Amino acid sequence: MWDEAFPSFLIGLREGLEAGLIVSILVATLVRAGQKGRLPQVWTGVAAAVALSLSFGAVLTFTAANLSGHAQEAFGGVLSLIAVGFVTAMVFWMRRSARTLSADIKEKVQASLAMGAGALVLTSFLAVAREGLETSLFLWTNARTAGESTGPIIGAAVGLLLSVALCWGLYRRALRMNLTKFFTITGAGLIVVAAGVLGYGLRDLQESGLVGGGSSYAFDLSGHLDASSWYATLVQGTLNLTVTMTVLQVVGYIAYLSIVMTLFIEGVRGGKAAPAPAPAAAAAAAVEAKPAADAADAEQAGPVRTGRPRWVLPTALVAVPVVVAGAVIAVSDGKQDSSATVAVSEKECGKGFGNPQPGQQVFQMHNTGDKVSEVYLVNPGTGAVYGEIEGLAPGTTRALTATIGSGDYAWRCVPTGGTTATSATVHVSGGAEVKAVKPVSEDDLKAPLDSYKDYVTKGLATLMTQTQKIQTDVHGGDLNAAKADWLTAHLQYASLGAAYGTFADLDKKIDGRADGYADKAQDPGFTGFLRLEYGLWHGQSAADLTPVADELAQNVAKLVHDFPTQDFDPGDLPLRAHEILENTLQFELTGDTDMGSGTNLATTQANLAGTQELLTLLRPLLDERDPQVLVRVDAGMKRVGDLVAAAHTADGWTPLDKLPDGTRRQLNGATGQLLEDLSPIPALLEIRKAA
Repeated sequence: MWDEAFPSFLIGLREGLEAGLIVSILVATLVRAGQKGRLPQVWTGVAAAVALSLSFGAVLTFTAANLSGHAQEAFGGVLSLIAVGFVTAMVFWMRRSARTLSADIKEKVQASLAMGAGALVLTSFLAVAREGLETSLFLWTNARTAGESTGPIIGAAVGLLLSVALCWGLYRRALRMNLTKFFTITGAGLIVVAAGVLGYGLRDLQESGLVGGGSSYAFDLSGHLDASSWYATLVQGTLNLTVTMTVLQVVGYIAYLSIVMTLFIEGVRGGKAAPAPAPAAAAAAAVEAKPAADAADAEQAGPVRTGRPRWVLPTALVAVPVVVAGAVIAVSDGKQDSSATVAVSEKECGKGFGNPQPGQQVFQMHNTGDKVSEVYLVNPGTGAVYGEIEGLAPGTTRALTATIGSGDYAWRCVPTGGTTATSATVHVSGGAEVKAVKPVSEDDLKAPLDSYKDYVTKGLATLMTQTQKIQTDVHGGDLNAAKADWLTAHLQYASLGAAYGTFADLDKKIDGRADGYADKAQDPGFTGFLRLEYGLWHGQSAADLTPVADELAQNVAKLVHDFPTQDFDPGDLPLRAHEILENTLQFELTGDTDMGSGTNLATTQANLAGTQELLTLLRPLLDERDPQVLVRVDAGMKRVGDLVAAAHTADGWTPLDKLPDGTRRQLNGATGQLLEDLSPIPALLEIRKAA
């Protein structure tokens, strides 16, 4: 967790110490001026600044959560760039202003004392709010980078607590530290961290589509480095450098780091040459008020009368930001809860659909008809889908959440066995562009399905010849030849992975596992390739394996005969792209299906070939809907393919249990990431009746 906590710890420590020094100077100035009775005004301004900073972080989180996926990427990317700008400015500001910080604040305090309580509250509020807002933005960016990890929050909390302790020690003269060196070292560290945040923000903008070059990689080390290893995780968490980075990320990182770090170092050298007080003077000013004189100062100053109870103003100023933030959330939730009910039926489709406002909306869809219905929020001109509900039963109501942007919207009701109805079109203006899903019909999948059936039919014909060759080897007692021919045939079958769902019971007979059988590999019900593998690599005789080879050849021949007459659901085709490699990760890469040959990685390669064949058939449809999906998938396929191919040497395939632990972790991690990249495909190519 420390790798993700360190950048936030650094920003919490530095920003906390800056704010703490400012507060210390404020307090010390009032104490020396005999105005201790006005210290509550300082704490009021500080508390209001803290509340504003927390509210700012809550607003950022709430806003991001209510954006679409691409909008979230764009929002996060832009804020990352703003955070980099703030941190850079803060580093240079502190380097430049530290020498005069104490004098500047004293001057403002003296002016505030002459103007009244409100001016002093405002002075302390503005002095701390800058640091607080910068901290909130940078921490929000770090937390978003880390995902669900609590590391950034813990790091920031530790940094802030340590800064409070340091400020207290400086104020009480219990601690001495060279603040010049402290701000120089932490400033350099924050510049390095900010360079990583810049690279991460640029990647977000590329993934959102606002910036191009998302598929132009400067390097891809995933085939050589394990992204889940401790050292890769450490570098990514602290510096935001990943094993795969685009050209834009690398150029932005190097350019920022070289330019900003050079200017910072030159400024530090120039500062050393000038005979000016060090930033430690700020702390010295803060501790000039001796604790021994505190009581006398208080008696001399006496109570400050403001005409109202002291707690009124602090309470009001601290509560206002919290109340405002709560009101924003409550109003937003209220809009969703009170959204008009929209009717779904052949006669009343879209009734109740008024003038939606841009942004995320929740619609209560009520089926007023007598048939189960599907309902879609569409662009009536293109048929693109913004939201959908399937299987809405008569008399029932379900919520549909959709993001509304500028454009035309209508409801399309598709009752089972009834007539499709479309509501009147509503035009919305003033919102951002919202990405919709172009619907897929059965006709769209007809050509890929026909090509897929041809691919499988030809593959099965080849498979039948290969299994007959195994049968001949076993009958002739040539078990060495049977081993070689077994691998060829098994890989051929694995390359037809897209067909698993259509082979039905024959798949279990041809390539089923021993799991579930009482006697495992010795059970009479265990048949097919894996049963034959067990016998060939466990020394069973040709006589023992003859019935196994015969049954395998018979089942393959039956599959060849039955396949052309089987029914196919076109909607299953997009599912296979994910399911093939899901089985690979679950069974092949765990070694669960290794019955002695040690060729699980060869089977993995064949499964990749089957997945690639399917992706090739579906590519035109995917390119029309979300080209970035294929960019990520192609890169993932290459990563996994290269890792698997490296296990094939002149001596054959490396058994899974002989792979180095690091390589095996890399392969599992790359396959898991590839599955995530493949997961949007079924949703993108789901058959919808909205068109």
